[in-house]
Amino acid sequence: MVWGDQLKSFWKEQATCLLNGTNHSRIGTRPSEEEEAVNRYRIQSQNRGASVIRIKNKGILLGKKTVSTSQLYEYLLHQQFLIKQGEKLYQEERLEKRLAKMVEGELILDRSAEIEGGTLQVVEGKGSGDARLKGSYYDRLSALKYAERWWDDANPSYQSFDVDCTNYISQCLHAGKASMRGYPDRTKGWWMKGNNWSYSWTVAHALRWHLSSSKTGLRAREVANPDDLIPGDIICYDFDGDGHWQHTTFVVDNDEKGYPLVNAHTTNSRMRYWAYEDSTAWTPEIKYKFFHIED
Repeated sequence: MVWGDQLKSFWKEQATCLLNGTNHSRIGTRPSEEEEAVNRYRIQSQNRGASVIRIKNKGILLGKKTVSTSQLYEYLLHQQFLIKQGEKLYQEERLEKRLAKMVEGELILDRSAEIEGGTLQVVEGKGSGDARLKGSYYDRLSALKYAERWWDDANPSYQSFDVDCTNYISQCLHAGKASMRGYPDRTKGWWMKGNNWSYSWTVAHALRWHLSSSKTGLRAREVANPDDLIPGDIICYDFDGDGHWQHTTFVVDNDEKGYPLVNAHTTNSRMRYWAYEDSTAWTPEIKYKFFHIED
């Protein structure tokens, strides 16, 4: 992925600046906000007798938009800093939502994203610094945080089930502010209210068909390949290939080749490879459906 290669290069340079005490303008001729922040962080560390001895940066794509000749990428930056202060060694971590802008494959902007609720839209100003990607009705970051918090536990605010995979997925989507509709008819829409919920909230087969057909509320677009998915998307599984959909997982990351890593319940799993070939339920007839949740 071009955007990923560019960002890896950019954040590798930022890490080198911090570790080596140098400055390097990656974008434009003036120091970037990131370089200024790196310099302040370096001074702060020196003043308290601390040093950063290792840095790991990782970007997770949350959304993308093309405007004219520009490509805007909203992503989650996960940073890990290994810090030594005297005899103390500890790891600092940060999660930040950011916006990158590329023109003809060249990274010309990278900064903290301004995220607000509402419809996904792109605002383009006269300069590259005026571009921003606003938040959509589906808040992927909140959905991802929920998926990570509850992958191995049951949230007492919800009902739990012995076969809990789709209930967990619905909770993740709900945490991401996906819109509910259909109450009080359990056969319609996707919803949960009090001690009542739609079949699509808890049943894998029902959620699969809701995602294929819904035009309002929670909506999704079926894509052909697993590497078309990004974190916050959904995979449905028909292990026997007989048209009965039995399992649902939530995409939380991609491996180095761009294929999904998923969280799931029933057999609680985190960062599991999407294909489930290691599952006792797997058969050679397995079928998958890949759904990109609409922004």
